[in-house]
Amino acid sequence: MVRGAGYRPPSVRYVQAAREHGIIDALAEAGIRCWAHKGYQGAGGTVRLPYRGRWDSLSIGQQAVNRSRAKIRALVEQVIATLKSWRLLRKLCCSTTRLTRLVQAVLVLQLAATG
Repeated sequence: MVRGAGYRPPSVRYVQAAREHGIIDALAEAGIRCWAHKGYQGAGGTVRLPYRGRWDSLSIGQQAVNRSRAKIRALVEQVIATLKSWRLLRKLCCSTTRLTRLVQAVLVLQLAATG
């Protein structure tokens, strides 16, 4: 694969974008801890990353933490995929507050329908 002179690996782009948009500083200022994937290596602040290393070289506690984080990330990614599939959200033009309430209402209805 040929890469141009301006190529940066995805991990650099993730952290750079989060910094440029003030996300990392805003999270730290608010004291909000968040979990991120390994692409955010070096983000600092309150951004927490999975333990690095080969699975068999991690302690049992580190493996448990990584496993727990992976389960939560998988659930969040499923929700994001579901939201992306809603055609309604593609055409909405309203305030973020109203949009948030709408998404919450639809999620409640969807969860009630699926049991």
